[in-house]
Amino acid sequence: MSKHSQTAKGSYFELSATVPLSRTALSPYPPSKTMSQSKLTAEFERVILPHLNSAYNLARWLLKSEQDAQDIVHDAFLRAHRYFASFDGTDGRAWLLGIVRNACFSLLKTSKGQQIPLNEELDLQVSAETSPERRMMLEEDLQALKACIQSIPAEYREVLVLRELEELSYKEISTASGLAIGTVMSRLNRARIRLENCLTGKGKEVRP
Repeated sequence: MSKHSQTAKGSYFELSATVPLSRTALSPYPPSKTMSQSKLTAEFERVILPHLNSAYNLARWLLKSEQDAQDIVHDAFLRAHRYFASFDGTDGRAWLLGIVRNACFSLLKTSKGQQIPLNEELDLQVSAETSPERRMMLEEDLQALKACIQSIPAEYREVLVLRELEELSYKEISTASGLAIGTVMSRLNRARIRLENCLTGKGKEVRP
């Protein structure tokens, strides 16, 4: 899983952005409500903007729609900026992803995300020395991986993406999703079983 995930994570599944993508260390102190607007905006850009790709990745996987994911992330960033003064300063990425996931699930309740055809796929970063046969095998593997992840129910797909692609800890996933850590671990286990069954062609259903 990890080998495929790393390949996918570095290409199609990340949104191109002009903001820095380094995981900047977060301030241990919450933004002051008396902080000037300019300083508040600067703190927001430092703490929240580096997680643009993570926010987009989560929305894209949950909604299966390029346009819906972009709209959700745009709205989530506006909401995060509007309420940033109430942010407790602990974990900016988890806080932002919590806003994004809630918006995604609200949209999923009202409409079904349109699935992008599987031929609109990964821009593989493979060596120029890779043989055509090997390249084809890699493309097929990634196609199968993406299709299987998308076949998993959204509540399981969410924790799988946050853990395996975004590399969040169980605690961070719990913060972002509002789920107990035990529930996170249970859903992740079920998601991994479903994914393995799909990839191996077993197709055995795992009951919630």
